Amino acid sequence: MRILTDFNDDWLFEGRDHVRLPHNAVELPFSYFDEKAYQRSFTYEKRFAHDPAWTGREVSLRFDGAMANAVVRLNGVEVATHADGYTPFVARLTEGLKPGMNHVEVVIDGAENPAIPPFGGAIDYLTYAGIYREVWIEVAAPVSIGRVKIETPEVLAATNRLTARIWLSNPQDRTLTGSVVATLKDATGRAIATATAAVTGADLTVEMAGLTGITLWSPETPALYTLDLALATPAGQDALATRFGFREVAFTSSGFHLNGKPIKLRGLNRHQSFPYIGYALGRAAQIRDAEILKNELRVNMVRTSHYPQSTHFLNRCDELGLLVFEEIPGWQHIGDLAWQAESVENVRRMITRDWNHPSIVIWGVRINESQDNHDFYLKTNKMAHDLDTTRPTGGVRYITDSELLEDVYTMNDFILGNEELGGNRPRTPLRPQAEVTGLDRVVPYMITEFGGHMYPTKSFDQEQRQVEHVTRHLDVLNAMYGDPQIAGAIGWCAFDYNTHKDFGSGDRICHHGVMDMFREPKFAAFAYASQAEPDEGIVMQPVTFWARGERNIGGVLPLMVLTNCDEVELRYGANPPKRVGPDRERFPHLPHPPVILERRHFTEGELGIWGMMWEGATITGYLGGKKVAEVTYAADPVATTLQVEPDAARIGRHDAVRVMVRALDQAGHKLPFFPEPVSITVTGAGRRIGPGFVPLRAGSTGFWVQATGPGEITITVSSDRLGVSVTQIIAEDA
Repeated sequence: MRILTDFNDDWLFEGRDHVRLPHNAVELPFSYFDEKAYQRSFTYEKRFAHDPAWTGREVSLRFDGAMANAVVRLNGVEVATHADGYTPFVARLTEGLKPGMNHVEVVIDGAENPAIPPFGGAIDYLTYAGIYREVWIEVAAPVSIGRVKIETPEVLAATNRLTARIWLSNPQDRTLTGSVVATLKDATGRAIATATAAVTGADLTVEMAGLTGITLWSPETPALYTLDLALATPAGQDALATRFGFREVAFTSSGFHLNGKPIKLRGLNRHQSFPYIGYALGRAAQIRDAEILKNELRVNMVRTSHYPQSTHFLNRCDELGLLVFEEIPGWQHIGDLAWQAESVENVRRMITRDWNHPSIVIWGVRINESQDNHDFYLKTNKMAHDLDTTRPTGGVRYITDSELLEDVYTMNDFILGNEELGGNRPRTPLRPQAEVTGLDRVVPYMITEFGGHMYPTKSFDQEQRQVEHVTRHLDVLNAMYGDPQIAGAIGWCAFDYNTHKDFGSGDRICHHGVMDMFREPKFAAFAYASQAEPDEGIVMQPVTFWARGERNIGGVLPLMVLTNCDEVELRYGANPPKRVGPDRERFPHLPHPPVILERRHFTEGELGIWGMMWEGATITGYLGGKKVAEVTYAADPVATTLQVEPDAARIGRHDAVRVMVRALDQAGHKLPFFPEPVSITVTGAGRRIGPGFVPLRAGSTGFWVQATGPGEITITVSSDRLGVSVTQIIAEDA
């Protein structure tokens, strides 16, 4: 049977360092660095022993991702090349192996090679360098299962059906005979149905019909099934398990439908990068990002801007019910014909890797924000449609009157903010569809970016800018919910990210996220979270640092509270309480408009006279007349607590875990302008990623701890003012 083994330990990097994969070739500072530091070639080497049990079997290395131009040599002989930094590739070792020790060398080139996407022009993100995803050694029968594509037509019929097309891997060109047995299993492992097909050629199809009791995959019930395939041929046996879901997607002129039901898509874009380590955080960090998007930001869609992302991330989206818009690599620039041919191949690689993920509901087959190119985009769309008839294509543009070759007109609408560029247009959250498309008919339409560079906001910016940042996100979401022609809107973006000198704030950071690079929320994060229903969790976040002199003129009014409560009550000092409901006049279409406490709610002697003493406050949220949330602010915040909070107390022996450090006042709030540094040390079975002496930004900082094996990891964080915090986590031998 097939054996897949972790091949990530003990690589020799640049002839000097022994490293474990995933690995970032150059660890970058947090900001103000030279992005060309990684734009060169790097060499990874590994020696391994030939196993006599491999005789007569196929042996290969499977690389999940390496940035960017990879060349693999076995015992000095080239066995594979791959110029796409975002998709997997295989290096076949079978004929090149020798008895005893073998040597594999991987040379990757981090240069921005203009011959391949996304390079050739300026790009607003970093690609880093290194073997930044996992590597596996795979041992299989000479004839094995190469790929399987599962489709679930007619999910709304009385009984369900699935078809599985199977492609066999037969590198030695043997005569193909035998059979495949397919077993459908539910999430508990219970067998639901079986089917058998004869092997007569390089590909075959298995069909199961009359299936009953199937739970359809959706954001509310992300039901997953597994198709187990067992192959028997004269060359041996093989098996492959593939997870998938039963569901049907449709983008129409009246919006997005899943399993025949309309859903408004509320999403955020995601870059797969992290501070210091770039792309090279493995399974646990990828899973955690999906959980943050679904459970903390409460979105129902994410766009993988601007490239295919980790299968660990996509697997978790499948499990959580988080919808995905996945797209090919690129940013504005279209290269020559050879470049375009490589981009068409990007479409093929992306879809054949990911076509069984039920979370993916649309393929992005146009270079992000590129100009029209009729012949090129005919080819990308044809490739997608030939490979997958179950999902539509989208083409992300920012130009109006663009040729529509895709199934969905996907648009980056940055009109909100253009009035600041000297235009005479009044503030408009989104443009009407017809104005954007220039068409005389309504077509499937979705907003794929808004906000972002139009109003970059740092986590430590003053309160009034934070309020405006929140308001801009709310304005667009409100406009989207109010327009039945818009399937949804995906904001730019979830997390701040490192970028080239040509973009961002000059510090090599785009502060475009609703969270910072450590995934710590800004106020705007709660603009999204508060739109979720209360049964998903109560949200109540006042958009304030609660300080009289933080805003122009002074005071905290108007005070916006992002919430899914029915009412919010403010108690300030000895003044009578004020209870106010959501502002449905300003935001009539939002599921849960914010509560906005304004001067009209108060008398002249309350909350606004500059000379009077500043007092603490309590803000309470009510649902159905019952108190469900409460926030208290101190009038005189002082630095009180050093909070050190890992995402998990127990991790896998190879996992990385995020640890947040916060300076809190006596009421438990972050101190937004507390700049003092902390020292961080990690001992035991783990190592710290990033520097050990860092400032707090907006009252917090973060870092990741990478397990180096099973055992106890001790994290010590110290502050001259707030003392020392010692935290222990366990890396389990799993």
